[in-house]
This record gives sequence, structure tokens and C-alpha cells, in this order.
Amino acid sequence: MIILGINAYHPDASVALFNDGVLVWAGEEERYSRIKHASGFPEMALRNCFKNTQTAPANVDAIAISKNPRANMLRKIFYSITTAIDPKLCINRIAAFKKISSIADVYRKTLNIPPPTKLPKVYYLEHHQAHIASSFFLSGLSRAAFLSLDGLGDFSSTMWGVGEGNSLKAFDRVYFPHSAGLFYTAATQFLGFLKFGDEYKVMGLAAYGKPTLTKMLQKMYRLKPKGQYELNLDYFLHPKGKAKIRWEGGVPDQDILYSAEWIKTFGEPRKPEAPITQREKDLAASLQVVLEDIYFHILNHLYMVTHEDNLCLAGGVAFNSVANGKITRNTPFRNIYIPPAAGDAGTAVGAAAYITHAIYNKPRKFVMDHAYFGSDTSREGIITALKTKSIVYEEIPTDAVLLKKTAHAIADGKVVGWFQGKMEFGPRALGNRSILADPRRHDMKDILNKRIKHREVFRPFAPAVLEERAAEFFEMDCESSPFMLKVFSVKPEKKYLLPAITHVDGTARVQTVSQKTNLFFWRLKMDMLILDHYLIERNR
Repeated sequence: MIILGINAYHPDASVALFNDGVLVWAGEEERYSRIKHASGFPEMALRNCFKNTQTAPANVDAIAISKNPRANMLRKIFYSITTAIDPKLCINRIAAFKKISSIADVYRKTLNIPPPTKLPKVYYLEHHQAHIASSFFLSGLSRAAFLSLDGLGDFSSTMWGVGEGNSLKAFDRVYFPHSAGLFYTAATQFLGFLKFGDEYKVMGLAAYGKPTLTKMLQKMYRLKPKGQYELNLDYFLHPKGKAKIRWEGGVPDQDILYSAEWIKTFGEPRKPEAPITQREKDLAASLQVVLEDIYFHILNHLYMVTHEDNLCLAGGVAFNSVANGKITRNTPFRNIYIPPAAGDAGTAVGAAAYITHAIYNKPRKFVMDHAYFGSDTSREGIITALKTKSIVYEEIPTDAVLLKKTAHAIADGKVVGWFQGKMEFGPRALGNRSILADPRRHDMKDILNKRIKHREVFRPFAPAVLEERAAEFFEMDCESSPFMLKVFSVKPEKKYLLPAITHVDGTARVQTVSQKTNLFFWRLKMDMLILDHYLIERNR
């Protein structure tokens, strides 16, 4: 049975394909359109999915859409009636409803399927159900508590409950307009980071500040019994529809979410081109504290009602790797699974997984323990690309020589573009489409940020470390961290060895490299380790 999952007309548009309960392909539209967080319909990803898997559209048994415009409809109607909503928002929502409802026609047009041909059945799945399915059904856990926490999807921002076998049982939700994700986005905008998806910059900036503004931010929300929370809506514009999101030409653009109350509290917002002052650093640090306050409040309630050691997370807030690294210290949960595409791109996987297991009751036999599900290329394809761009190249005769040559280049201070195998699914470069450099060099972080990435100097870089050696360098609460979704402290005695990846607060966002899931990258890390030992001995 072949199930196709699609996230469309929403940021991070994506496609996923399951065959007999196994994920065989997953990719985001942005990887092909080159538009960051591309929205709209994922035409290019869809075509590449069928091309790469050699799947004929006629063989697809069902299509799963990670959006259900009919979900929570009564709440939407009641809110519209009782709140003075901007009429433009209602018009916008009606247009969105029509778009998502006509997705079968867009699918047919994209793949040039003639009208008489019958299309597969289309299922519409609630946004947070798709989030959770992307985590629990692919975790390998037979039972676990779950939490989905993000900005907004199908009129809710938060959902928690328990998964068991082929079923998901939601215990409760937090509905629009209350949202920890939108709270974080409003603060991100106030700090001068206005592009869609800039929240991760604020997480990195937080380490440079002190949480001196926490009490001011705490006026903007309230924790309630049973894991609930609510925003102080005086501080936000979205409740009355004054802050919309658009995606003209596939580019997502979010209106300003914070109200004038933020300016009364903190002064004028930072302009994007302005220097970052101590105020911005302290506000970022304080924001991290209050996000964790909400996060752990929900999680501790969730444990209290489930008593599960296992936890599956999804939603955009699950990308907050700083908070994720603190869960076992601040809640009773012990075993945490977060998929590589925890954000909206992952809902395509989740929608297909839900239909496969919860609707068709197919057995769960697949575990997502790596992220390499995107497009691959051939030797011929690489050579053609190099020649097209007139790039001088050398073809290395064997893998062993290539690995040693790469290890020596990194040790010599070179920056290496590493391209192999299938593309990663999700926002992290995890050893197949990566920039590699020597973490021992004090100047490497600035070299990468200024000369290559052309980004803010405060942004940290992440280490990739052999899974079996990770505990020697980092204070980890787990054996593996394959998706770079947890931040851990660098061991005090190792910090001087790893200046390029040790953040200002002594932490690092760790990726563990497994021999099982990425043998070639693992072999490169082994060659680098052997070379490192040799250089140390030689220089004694």
C-alpha cells in the first residue's frame, strides 16, 4: 500500500511517501525552489518524489493532507461571532479553505493526470495530529506521552495526550489565540529578526544575555491548572486578525504580532540593521526562561496524568534544542524522541503515517533513526553540474583515499563542502549536505560566519561526534542525539579542545554519528580521530 503525504498552502511545504508502512522518501519544496520555508503547493518536491522512487501516480492508494479546514469549526465560528475580527481575515480564511479543498485538482494538474483518471482518496488530517503522528508512529515506542507545541495550525497551538500501538489519544489542546509559539515569534520580531523562521537566532542569542527581563515577560502570559496556559492578549495583534501570514510567490511573510504594549514595556523595537545591544541579549535570555516555564509546565502535567517515561515531541517549539536538553532535569520524562523534521515540513510524514497506521491499521515496523530520505544524485549528475558551472575538479579513485584527503584538509584548516548520499529531511545538515571544519581552531567560528555563511557573528556551530565517543566530550542525558535537537554542556576539561563549537555559555548542539545509519560519514569521523591522535603524538 502506497500513501502520499502532503503539507501544502502552509510554510515548509513538503511531500512524503510510505510504501507498505515504510517511509521511502521525504523532501521539502525549499530544497528545489531555493525559497526558504517555501509555502504554496509543493510541486517540485512532488515531482522529485515520484521520479526518485520510480513510483507511478496511478499506484498511490491514498493522499494524506496535513491540514483540515473543517477541524474545530464550531470554535472558529464562535470566536468569529464573539470577537471583532478584521473582515479581511475572514476573507483570507475562506480563500484558504477553497485552496486546500481543491488540492486534488492541483495534484492532477501538477502530474498531468488526464481528467477521466480516478484519483486516490484524499484524507484531511488535523495539523497537530499530523505533528504527533510524525513523532510517535516513527519512534519505535509502543507507548508514549506526546506533546505538539507550535505557532498555530487548524485553530490550535498545542495538543497533548498518549500514543499506544496504532492509536493517538488527545487529552487536551490550547486553542487560538493562545500560543507559546506566537509569543516567541512576537519577541523574535521585536528583537529585529523579521524573516519567517528567525526564532532559532534568538535561541542562540540568549546565551549572551542574562534573564533580567523575565518578570516583564511573565506579564504577557499566565499558567493555568491542568497544563493549560493563556496569553495576555493586550500584548498581541493576532487575536483580532490584525497579523496575517501571506505567501506570495511561495515566500512566507508574517505581519508584526506584538502590540504597542511591548513598546511601552521595553522601548522601541530593534531595527534589523541596528547593532545588538545588551537589552536585546537580556530579552532573548529572558524569553528562553519563560518559554521553558510554559514548556515544562505542560510536560509536568502530562507526566502526572500518564506516568510514562517515554515522550514524543513535535511542532516548531520542539526545535528549541536548549529547552529539549533540559527536559530530563526539569520533568520526570526519561526517554525522549523528536523527529528530524519536527516543524511543519514533518506534517507530510505524519499525515501519511497516520493514514497508514491509524486508518488502515497497518503494523508499525519502521523507525525513523536517520534523516536521509531526500533526493540523491549520480556520479554523472555531479560531473555534469561541475562542468556546467566550469568548476575545476579532481576525481578521487577510492573511498579510502577520499576520506583521508578530506580529513587532512579539515586538519589543515580548510572548510569542506561535504556532499554524499540522499538529502536530509528537516532543517539540519547531518552529514550528507554539510559544511565541515576543524572544531579545535579558535578562529573557525568567525571564519564560517563571516566568510562563508555571511550571518550574525553570535550564531553557534554544532559538532558532529562519533556516537560511541560522545559521552567523553559532552554531558549528555542519552546515548545518541542523531538529529542535532538537544543542547548539552561541553565537559569542562574538553572546552579548550573544542573552541569552534563551544557556545559562549559552554554548551553545544550535538549530533551523534552512527555507524549503522551513516557509515561513510562515520568513517570520515574515524579518519579524523586517527589523524588527530597522530598529530598529538607527533607534536609532543
